[in-house]
Amino acid sequence: MIASLTGTVAYVSLDRAVVDVGGVGYLVHATPATLAGLRVGETASVATSMVVREDSMTLYGFGDPDERDVFEAVQTVSGVGPRLALAMLAVHTPDALRRAVAGDDLAALTRVPGIGKKGAQRIVLELGDRLGLPTGAPLAEAPTGSTAGVAPDHSERVVEALVGLGWPAKQADDAVAKVLAEAGTDAVAADEVSSTLRATLRVLGGHRG
Repeated sequence: MIASLTGTVAYVSLDRAVVDVGGVGYLVHATPATLAGLRVGETASVATSMVVREDSMTLYGFGDPDERDVFEAVQTVSGVGPRLALAMLAVHTPDALRRAVAGDDLAALTRVPGIGKKGAQRIVLELGDRLGLPTGAPLAEAPTGSTAGVAPDHSERVVEALVGLGWPAKQADDAVAKVLAEAGTDAVAADEVSSTLRATLRVLGGHRG
């Protein structure tokens, strides 16, 4: 089992990256937030989980071991596979998922694309206390107005990530604009891509068609 990779980032797209370790390129699927922290040509370390099927072996990458552990834990719920587990971590941090499960917060869980009310109830019931108690700071909110006028291209990265998760481009663009307007800024700084992405996903989750 491959538990982690450290190497040179050779490629990054909306839903995956290639990490070159000793001349071998490992394809790693990851959340937009994790991918946003990778830079082609730079050295990176990612915690990984390998999902083995009859016809495939797929690596999933995470910013830290805690994300990986939550990814593996939620897959013990019937009907939750690796793609849905990854979507859960794209919308919520590990601690936010812990709070949602511990507090029977079905609304938070149904913000994840692919999870309906019954699925959320099943997740709460079957996970129980397996995720443990929240260990970190509260879920990050949208960026503050201090980033106004900084690197507008990062806003486009958030929109691209949302499209990669299945949201229509126009809806994604409007949601990002709404989050930035509420935060009092018109741009996203590089180190706030993940928090903006999660804030926008919460907006989209609250306006499902």
